[in-house]
Amino acid sequence: METPRTIDLLDAVGGLAAGGPDADACALLPPPPLPAELQPSAGGAGAGGAPLLADLTTLHVGGPADRYVEATSEEELVTAVRDADAAGEPVLVLGGGSNLLVADAGFPGLVVRDVRTGVQVPDASACAGVTLTVPAGTPWEDLVDHVVDNELVGLEALAGIPGSTGAAPVQNIGAYGQEVAQTIAQVRVWDRGRGAVRTLPLVTLAFGYRTSLLKRSMQPGFAEPVRRGDATPDPRAPWRPTPRYVVLDVTFQLRPGSLGAPVTYAELARALDVPVGGRAPLGDVRAAVLALRRGKGMVLDPADADTSSAGSFFTNPVLDEAAAAALPAEAPRWPVPGEPGRVKTSAAWLIEHAGFHRGWGHGAASLSTKHTLAVTNRGAATAADVLGVARAVRDGVARRFGVRLEPEPVLVGVSL
Repeated sequence: METPRTIDLLDAVGGLAAGGPDADACALLPPPPLPAELQPSAGGAGAGGAPLLADLTTLHVGGPADRYVEATSEEELVTAVRDADAAGEPVLVLGGGSNLLVADAGFPGLVVRDVRTGVQVPDASACAGVTLTVPAGTPWEDLVDHVVDNELVGLEALAGIPGSTGAAPVQNIGAYGQEVAQTIAQVRVWDRGRGAVRTLPLVTLAFGYRTSLLKRSMQPGFAEPVRRGDATPDPRAPWRPTPRYVVLDVTFQLRPGSLGAPVTYAELARALDVPVGGRAPLGDVRAAVLALRRGKGMVLDPADADTSSAGSFFTNPVLDEAAAAALPAEAPRWPVPGEPGRVKTSAAWLIEHAGFHRGWGHGAASLSTKHTLAVTNRGAATAADVLGVARAVRDGVARRFGVRLEPEPVLVGVSL
């Protein structure tokens, strides 16, 4: 294959992860040892069959793909996507399959599953933080376990989130007061629009609440930033179901330390028995987060039907001040950092106060019995079953509160 062109954007990489090291030393640290699952995977030819998407997603819904490839190297991933684009074939790049709802008819195109794993440590300076570069296919939970076990601060509250590392920056995953944007330095991508490998630094990624430049390319009217303040309309937008930018690897900057970042989420602070703003050992934070997530059916468990979901089906609405003021006084409200005049409220609160209880549903799909934000597959649900529950909830909230909930999963071949 012809070696892809590489374009390095000139924007400066943003600052380091929050929270300083626990020691004054600025000596060079040895790279932390890697467990077997995080050793770089060997390249090689990968392909085979057309499995049901139900077998590759955490919701366990979806028919077959027309064509299926497992990419075990960056070259294979880029070649598969580039060739399919050139042929006009629809492309679905798949990681952990934790944020997808796929049509019962399947996907009429190429499904590429990124199965690369590994962690590189190009810089382990205590004063600059530890730099980790991670292939997109690496399971997120493996990365979190690795950094916590090696006393690196910044991802501990994101424990238990299913999916791959490459998916994390696309929707800026977050939980319990942390967002992945707080620790990302840059993301290398295959830009389908330019036909080139590019390096996107933090300032260019334009992270927001559950969004990023990567995710925005999936929306109508997307314009690609060229330089600060300038943008070029993308005539091929929206790119769906795979963004214009296919993540190849993610580079994180984390600070050494035995204590986690200051705890800003009240529920987590209570579980750790520390005040809001206090700190706790990294391992304790991870354990507390996992316990809280298990209590909500948000840690994958084959024996628990509540975990057969795509996670939170709806994002928390972000409203203007007038819309937020129209909500009942007891509705939760939080300011949105960096967005003056915008207020975030709780989708779960709206759902519950619109009359939908845990376990509400019909047929083989229902809301989780532990958490009303998740729509679950109770064993043999179809995409139509899942959508039926989601539509009823969305429409019920709109009637009761005048707020339209937006789905968080990527909908492939279906819509609300």
